[in-house]
Amino acid sequence: MRSLLSRVLLCSTAVAVTTAALAAGPNDARVAGSEVPLIPRRVLFDNPDKAAPRISPDGARVSWLAPVDGVMNVWVAPAGDLSQAKPVTRDTNRGIRVYFWAFDNQHVVYLQDKGGDENWRVFSANAATGEVRDLTPFDGVAARIEGVSQRIPGEILVGLNNRNPAFHDVHRVNLATGEMTLVQENPGMMGRGMVNGFMTDADYKVRFAAVLNSDDGSLSLLLPPGGDGADWKEFTNIPMEDQMSSGPLGFDKTGKVLYMSDSRGRDTGAVFTWDLATGEKKMVAEDPLADSGSLMIHPTTYEIQAVAFEYDRERWKIVDKSIAPDFEALRKLRDGDFEVVSRTLDDKRWVVAFISDTGPIAYYLWDRPTQKAQFLFNNRSALEKYVLAPMRPVIIKSRDNLNLVSYLTLPVSSASPGAERPNEPLPMVLLVHGGPWARDSWGYNGLHQMLANRGYAVLSVNFRGSTGFGKNFVNAGNKEWAGKMHNDLIDAVDWAVAERIADPARVAIMGGSYGGYATLVGLTFTPEKFACGVDIVGPSNIVTLLNTIPPYWAPAIKMFKDRVGDHTSPEGQAFLHERSPLTHVDKIQRPLLIGQGANDPRVKQSESDQIVEAMQKKGIPVSYVLFPDEGHGFARPENNLSFFAVTDAFLSEHLGGRTEPISSNDFAGSTIQVPTGASGVPGLTEALPR
Repeated sequence: MRSLLSRVLLCSTAVAVTTAALAAGPNDARVAGSEVPLIPRRVLFDNPDKAAPRISPDGARVSWLAPVDGVMNVWVAPAGDLSQAKPVTRDTNRGIRVYFWAFDNQHVVYLQDKGGDENWRVFSANAATGEVRDLTPFDGVAARIEGVSQRIPGEILVGLNNRNPAFHDVHRVNLATGEMTLVQENPGMMGRGMVNGFMTDADYKVRFAAVLNSDDGSLSLLLPPGGDGADWKEFTNIPMEDQMSSGPLGFDKTGKVLYMSDSRGRDTGAVFTWDLATGEKKMVAEDPLADSGSLMIHPTTYEIQAVAFEYDRERWKIVDKSIAPDFEALRKLRDGDFEVVSRTLDDKRWVVAFISDTGPIAYYLWDRPTQKAQFLFNNRSALEKYVLAPMRPVIIKSRDNLNLVSYLTLPVSSASPGAERPNEPLPMVLLVHGGPWARDSWGYNGLHQMLANRGYAVLSVNFRGSTGFGKNFVNAGNKEWAGKMHNDLIDAVDWAVAERIADPARVAIMGGSYGGYATLVGLTFTPEKFACGVDIVGPSNIVTLLNTIPPYWAPAIKMFKDRVGDHTSPEGQAFLHERSPLTHVDKIQRPLLIGQGANDPRVKQSESDQIVEAMQKKGIPVSYVLFPDEGHGFARPENNLSFFAVTDAFLSEHLGGRTEPISSNDFAGSTIQVPTGASGVPGLTEALPR
C-alpha cells in the first residue's frame, strides 16, 4: 500500500572556474586514474546483454530481457536448455522494461507507454505462440497492475482511469481473451477525502480502500461495506508523518491476518502481523536505523520468510528458519548483496541476483533440494574487461547533527592502497537522487563508474526527506525544498573539501527529477559553490510544477501541500516562488546543461523551457538538449547514450577530467535536438545530425 504514495514520486554570463581546471585535459598527467583505460560510454549505457531473468511458476521455462534488433524484448527458453531461447515479444521502439510471468504458466505480462508519456498499456504475450494481446487498448489512459494471484492464474487485476482521468477503477482482465470485468469503481470522494486506491486479497476481493483525508493529510484504510448494508468504515488511520514508512503489505493464507509496515509510536517502519478479527498485533521484524524494505513471502503459504532492511547496505532478517541454509550458502557463493528475484510455486528453485559495486549483476538459478547453483549470465559482460571503482558508504553529519548516509566513489588509482582518501583533492560530481521521496543505494551505478573513470570523485547523498531511514528523517524534509534539504548537500560538499577529497574550485552538481531541481537550486541559491551543473528533467518553478501534475495524482495533492508547500493559497504561492530557481535565475554564474523529454507527464517540458528562456533574456549561456520521444528520463538507449556523450564533454570542459570525444556515432538512432547552446559543449555542433 505504500506504493499508493510512491506512484507520485518525482525514485536538474558563465564564469570560468580555475585556470588549472580548464587546462587539465584528457591526457593531463594530473587527471586521477589517467593510466586506467577509458571505459566507452556504450559499455555503460547501451542495452544490457540480458537482464531480469524470471522462472515460470511451474519451473518449466526461464525468461529474460534481451535485445531484438537493438530493442529490449522478452525471451523464453526451456529451463533445461537455455540455448533454445526465442523472443516472444516484438517491441520495436522503446523496449520492454517491466514484465512478469502469469500464474497460468502460459503468458508473460508487460507494460509499455508511448514516448515516455506514462500512459501505460498492459499486454499479454503467449509464451508458446508469441501472440501478443493489448489488454488495455485505451488512448490517454494510465493502466496499472493492481493484483496477481496463483489462485486465479488466468486473470489479473488492472487499474484503469478511462472513466475518470483522476481515479482508477479496478478490473479483472482475462489474459487469453482480454475480457474485462469491473471489480470496484473508484467513487472519488469518500468521507473526508479522495480514494487513492484499493487493496485486494489473493481471491481478488477488495479488502481496503485508501483515502487521503483533505483536512489533516492522514491516510484512512476503510473496510468495504458488509452484508448488513453498512457503508465503508475506518479500520485504521495513518497520520501524514507516518505514511512514508507505514502501510499494508499483504495477507496471510486465510486472509484474516494483515501484514503491515508500521512506524506509528516509533521511528522506523517495522513489520507486524495484525489479526483483523481480534486486533492483536505482533512484531515480525524491525531495525532501529532503517524502515522495512523487500519482503520474501512464500508463494503458496503466504508466510513471511525474510525482511530486508537497508541503512548503508541491504541486510536480510530471516523469519522462516527453513530458508536459513539457503541464505548461508548463497552468501558463500560470491561477494555482493543478493536478492531472490523469482521463484517457482513449489519453492524448489529460485532465480537469484548478485549485486556488486565493481561489476555487472550476476544471475544464478538456485536449486534448493540439492543446494546447487547454476550460473545463468551477467547483465553486462563487457564490464568484465575493465577495472571498475569501488563504491564506499560514508556517514556525513549535517550541520544540525543528522546522519546523511552517502556513497563515495573515487577514481581507480587515485588513492594509495588501503587509503580511504585520494592522494590529492579531485574534481568532484555531487550526484543528487530524484524523488525526493526515494534514496540512493550501494551497488553498481553506471554514472558513478563513468564519472570516476573520467577522473572525478563522485558523491551521492541521502539528504533529509530521503526515504528508508525512519519517519523523523523523511519528515525533516517537509517544506525544506531549497532549504535544509539543500543545506545537507552543501554540508556534504564541505565535508568532501575538508577531507581533501574534493577540489573546492571543481565541484559539479548533477541529478534528475528532484535532483535536477537541486541542480538548479545549487546554481541559483549557492551560485559560487559549483563549477557547473547538469539538470535532467528538473522543475524550475514549484508552483507551475504542482499546477500541471497528472490528473491521477489529484488524491495526493494534500500530501504535496504538507511536504512541499501549498500552491493554492497566496501565502503558499509566495513561499514556493521564493523556493523556485526560476525566481533567482539572474544569480546563475556557472555553466548549465539541461536535458528534457518532450512528453514528460510529471515535469513538463515547460519547466525547462521557461528557465532556458529566462536565462536567454538575461544573456546567461545555457546548453539545452531535448528529446521529442522521451518522458521523465531517457528510456531509449540511443537517447541515453547521446545525452551522456554531451554530459561527458560538458563536464570535461568545466571540471578538467578526461573524456571520450563526441562523434556522430554517438547520435546514431537518437532523436536528440539542441534548441540552444550547442556551441557550449566541445564537439557537439560538429557531431549533430544535419
